[in-house]
Amino acid sequence: MAVKSVSIRIEEEMLEKIGYVADYEGRSVNSHILILVRESIKKFESEHGPIEGTIKPDVNVKPTRKN
Repeated sequence: MAVKSVSIRIEEEMLEKIGYVADYEGRSVNSHILILVRESIKKFESEHGPIEGTIKPDVNVKPTRKN
């Protein structure tokens, strides 16, 4: 599975707040945004049916963190 990069424009205050939430949850901003995206896709599909494709929203595209 290929992992792609995406750049987004975000207000500084919003970035600081999402950083705060991510840190509180013990995640990086990137990991937290991935979780939010997965939750959004899962909600959409539960309301509208599956989106055809090979990637399921519950699949973690980031390798698990080694302790």
